[in-house]
Amino acid sequence: MEEYQFSQGKNLRCGYTTGSCATAAAKAAATMLLTGERVATVRIDTPKGVVLELEPLEVELAEQYVSCAIRKDSGDDPDDTNGVLVFAKVEKVAEPGVHIEGGVGVGRVTKPGLACAVGGPAINPTPRRMITAEVGSVMEQAGYSEGLLVTISIPEGVEIAKKTFNPRLGIIGGLSVLGTSGIVEPMSEKALIETMYVEMRAQKARGNKHLLVFFGNYGEDFTRDVMQLDLEGAVTCSNFVGELLDYAVFLGFETLLLIGHSGKLVKLAQGVMNTHSKYADCRTELFALEAMFHGASIEVGQEIYHCLTTDEVTKILKREQIFEPVMDKVTERIDFYMQHRVHGKIKTAAFMFSNVYGILGKTKAADELIQLHKQKGE
Repeated sequence: MEEYQFSQGKNLRCGYTTGSCATAAAKAAATMLLTGERVATVRIDTPKGVVLELEPLEVELAEQYVSCAIRKDSGDDPDDTNGVLVFAKVEKVAEPGVHIEGGVGVGRVTKPGLACAVGGPAINPTPRRMITAEVGSVMEQAGYSEGLLVTISIPEGVEIAKKTFNPRLGIIGGLSVLGTSGIVEPMSEKALIETMYVEMRAQKARGNKHLLVFFGNYGEDFTRDVMQLDLEGAVTCSNFVGELLDYAVFLGFETLLLIGHSGKLVKLAQGVMNTHSKYADCRTELFALEAMFHGASIEVGQEIYHCLTTDEVTKILKREQIFEPVMDKVTERIDFYMQHRVHGKIKTAAFMFSNVYGILGKTKAADELIQLHKQKGE
């Protein structure tokens, strides 16, 4: 695919979604079933307006059905599904219309709050509409008035899904067939934020009033293994703390507990609500300032300021015997800026840890909110 997007200082190649793959495979299989002829390529329209021309692979023709696959191309976006084969099996049925089902490697929805019905396949609304439109056009051109059953499968999805958030969302056995535009935009922050929103909406739909949040894998591992909290009500915010807090207020959650590594969480103490390093580093400045406020020399302040990691900062603070008062002030500022962002509409708390030093600090409501999640796990 030769569609490009400028992102993070680079011209990055776009790809196409699993939804587009499923649509192209379904259209190709339907065409071959109703015409009896193989097709070398298949064209589909995407919601973004980009026309894709893709090659059907592993074609299997039979009298009552045709199966084929489209290989996923994620472009320059890092994606575990890049290169997988998305299959569509199309067979004739008596009931008129286009009927869509999920096969091997397409997850089943087991919990409410998602865009797909509980008990059904995790094939999102946009891919469903795309498949229905493209297969419907083939039926119309062929003068076929009965029905077609389209079964989407992603055999490799069984294993890949274990690396995703699907099990936490209540999607078991495989991947979701996704895509709102049909096109994968590389390194898309919008996609990451929308993934977080999906997790939050799912928690809300299940009646959860108390959010447990971490930035990524470090926080998840620490929360599970060290704090031994229940992760059933957890979501991942990546770097997007501001959007997390805004949406938590919008959805009406009562509490939000954020557990994070010191290298991320300290940025909140300075009002930075997107913790990616391209927006702000500021991991050591506040520590250096507070250290000097608590009696450290200018030389020690400079030493802290020039540290490469927050673990190095912690080592110096402990050496100077000012770790606790400095951390108290840092967590106090984190509390202030989190409450400032939510305008006091929900109770928030934060818990800071290090992979080297363990628990470093917590805001004033942290213990109370930790108990809420311990109770849920008991």
